[in-house]
Amino acid sequence: MKLDITTLDGGSAGSVELSDAIFGLEPRADILARMVRYQLAKRRAGTHKSKGRSEVDRTRKKIYKQKGTGGARHGAASAPQFRGGGKAFGPIVRDHAHDLPKKVRALALRHALSAKAKDGGIIVIDDAKLNEPKTKLLLGHFSKLELSSALVIGGAEIDVNFGLAARSIPNVDVLPIQGINVYDILRRDKLVLTRAAVDALEARFS
Repeated sequence: MKLDITTLDGGSAGSVELSDAIFGLEPRADILARMVRYQLAKRRAGTHKSKGRSEVDRTRKKIYKQKGTGGARHGAASAPQFRGGGKAFGPIVRDHAHDLPKKVRALALRHALSAKAKDGGIIVIDDAKLNEPKTKLLLGHFSKLELSSALVIGGAEIDVNFGLAARSIPNVDVLPIQGINVYDILRRDKLVLTRAAVDALEARFS
């Protein structure tokens, strides 16, 4: 697959040949769904907690006599059915992460890249650099490239000025090549790759 390389100003900077093994697969929704579920589960804090019957600070005295009341037999006011009692089967602090094979995760990334390529959602730019950290200046560049919802993937390090200018723009994420992931690719309309990012992806999956 061959794509034109543009500059931030919208000019031409040559072309690049994308590998079909990375960008030319037939996307599988089931693999993408598994990866998104894996990512979202892994980032959950899992700090939700409610007090159980043994943790509620209430008297342990029997609330009324065993027989003769005509009511159910109860031994403590901390039972879940009483107001102020503990919660039955409430949430506890736990880790929501689950395992997903490394090969499946790598395959999911290739399928996400292929899905974007199939939809025409990939833009390759020469470099992601600015002379000054001005959001207005970057918005001007994005308007020329017709970007309103985009994930920008740079090289091993993001240009400081570019990162500062982009961080206050809604629906725009900027990540180094190490941070590329399926969820962020799929939740933005366009995937903007620098020439360095394309080279790094080719080296990663070669």
